[in-house]
Amino acid sequence: MAETKTKVRNIGIPNVEPPEKTCDDINCPFHGNLSVRGRVMEGIVTSTRMYKTIVFQQDFLSLIKKYSRYERRRSRKLAHLPPCIDVKVGDSVKVVECRPLSKNVSSVVVAVTKSEGAQEE
Repeated sequence: MAETKTKVRNIGIPNVEPPEKTCDDINCPFHGNLSVRGRVMEGIVTSTRMYKTIVFQQDFLSLIKKYSRYERRRSRKLAHLPPCIDVKVGDSVKVVECRPLSKNVSSVVVAVTKSEGAQEE
């Protein structure tokens, strides 16, 4: 049987290629009808235990004015993970803001950079 080609949308973010796998998730920006807007964030995956959702961590520096020094801080956020994208703990991901999908999820994973020590949780 010949495979049917599924339509892949251009989500309008530079340097982001659509995944090779296809899915039938309506909340996939490439194969569904979820539009993306706003911030493009990068972080490291810390958990993949939730269904179609990941936890990613962003590290940043915060200035302490009194001492004129910086401290390291981190922020943990949730993002929707379409089935067409494979992610493991430790991978670096590119996440884009979208409409709220649930109480705490209002972003979606669009790209993954595999790390050497990535492990399955």
